[in-house]
Amino acid sequence: MIDANARQRKARFRLKPGLFRGHIKSSQTQRKAWALANFVLDDFLAYQLAVLANRVSDGFSKRYRAKFGITVPEWRVVAHLSQGEKVSIREIYKKVEIDKSKASRAAARLVEAGYVSKKVNPDDRRLVELSLTKKGRDMMAEIEPMADAFQAEVLECLPREQRQAFAAALKTMMEKCQ
Repeated sequence: MIDANARQRKARFRLKPGLFRGHIKSSQTQRKAWALANFVLDDFLAYQLAVLANRVSDGFSKRYRAKFGITVPEWRVVAHLSQGEKVSIREIYKKVEIDKSKASRAAARLVEAGYVSKKVNPDDRRLVELSLTKKGRDMMAEIEPMADAFQAEVLECLPREQRQAFAAALKTMMEKCQ
């Protein structure tokens, strides 16, 4: 027996004439029937940015993971810590766009590996301050030229005259799309 909620969910997914392109003719063409007439996923900005970000992040992560054995969240934590003295987990997860538990686990692994030190804030004992150790700073000193070289490789796919415009557009979007 189907409950009321199941009927409502089922009703939401019924095909409506004119709303979708294609017609159900066989099981092979059934997927076309569900495609929205005016929505092209490959042209959707959020999708394009997500795919590109994953490609770039995966490409770079292979390099630092091979040399240092750190994950993407760990890299993000270390990279953020390289920009300042002492930083809290709260500041890190807000800045690098990863959830708090993932940032905390990454920081714990980095502390265990000796790349990061962790101290309780003397003014607010609920807060923990993280900072790079000498080992962490040494790692960042090696990763920095790797990052520069990787970025140059990625930007090679753009014609030289488009690189500055691309960088400026990204900067504007990062500032305004919060």
